[in-house]
Amino acid sequence: MSGSAARLRALRRLLTVLFTAMNTAGLLVLAILVIREDQEQGVAELDADLHRVTAVARRLIDFDESLITADLVRDPINRECPQFAILPGGAGPEYRGHMSAQNCVSVDAGVLSGLATSAVSEGKTVWGPKDNLRVRAEPLERTSGEVIGAIVAYSDMGEERARHLGVVWRVVGGCLVLVIALGLAGHVLSGRAIRPAAAALEQQEVLLAETAHDLRTPVAALRALAETALRNPGQHAELLPRTVGLAARMGGIIDGLLVRARLAAGVEQLAIQPIWLDQLVAVVVEETPAPDTRVTVTAAPTMVNADPSLLQRAIGNLLTNALRHGRRPDGEAMVHITVAGGRVTVADNGPGIDPAAAEGVFERFTGSGASSGLGLSIVRWVALAHGGTLRVFNAEEGGAIFELILPVSGP
Repeated sequence: MSGSAARLRALRRLLTVLFTAMNTAGLLVLAILVIREDQEQGVAELDADLHRVTAVARRLIDFDESLITADLVRDPINRECPQFAILPGGAGPEYRGHMSAQNCVSVDAGVLSGLATSAVSEGKTVWGPKDNLRVRAEPLERTSGEVIGAIVAYSDMGEERARHLGVVWRVVGGCLVLVIALGLAGHVLSGRAIRPAAAALEQQEVLLAETAHDLRTPVAALRALAETALRNPGQHAELLPRTVGLAARMGGIIDGLLVRARLAAGVEQLAIQPIWLDQLVAVVVEETPAPDTRVTVTAAPTMVNADPSLLQRAIGNLLTNALRHGRRPDGEAMVHITVAGGRVTVADNGPGIDPAAAEGVFERFTGSGASSGLGLSIVRWVALAHGGTLRVFNAEEGGAIFELILPVSGP
């Protein structure tokens, strides 16, 4: 079973990695799109600002053999960023250009002159980065269509790049946090995905363990009968019925375990029907061998709704546990069973239960002075499956008392 458990753990890791990788790929694509869109939007805002400056400057100037900038000098745009310059650019007569009053970024005058010349010679707006600048060089024309120079607006891209870099780091950091969260979510979801397989594996382990536990005694008895028959050929007629009875008992144990496994897997329902609990207990006591032990029963008529085969097995386990462990070395072994009001109490005169270990006696594979490994865990499972409870406590005069409580049917 360890190999199966290891494969389930490997499958969980694989599912976690696949879930995280697929979502990480999607996040990466989204992050690239967001970063690219932010970069393009930042450049577009710079371009829009530069276009606004050139449009306002074009409206506020005039040209009459020389550049008239009186209105432009008074306008706030002359004292704001982005900066701009109005230059001849090699078009027509030379005149003294104009530079905006606000010094937002230092630019060599030769660079501005070259940009103005390019706009005039090409006869169209020139865009582009230039020495860490975003530039718009627009030809300046008279109303007659004559090109008289160019308006060059420019803005420092350093601030925009710093802002964009901050966005990049925030996107990257957010993606890292999301990848970690996705990894944790994938681990949880993969655990939920393989939980049915893990539960089935656990049920298989329980089934095998309980089968081995319940068949150990009848198999040993069957082997002893076979060896006796082998040594004493004349006793075949006497030993054969006992052999058949043991084989039938083993078949019943296997059937019961298979039924429980199917019930736990949800593929079969309990065969609930009205049962006289006192009569079922009497049958269990009669069919359970109790050598060197005095078993007494006090019963009142009690009807419960239960699965007869499972309930018979549970009571049989309680009785077997009392016969095996409820004995003092210096005294006679005694077991007393009481049936009334949907309760079955099995009391013995053994050493009793350690109060500190009382909560764990119903766990699988718990071995103590009052536990028989899987036997009591089966009893608790039957009780819970029928909506009942199983308790254990010590009697005042000594010995352990196991109490199985089932819902009563009828008044």
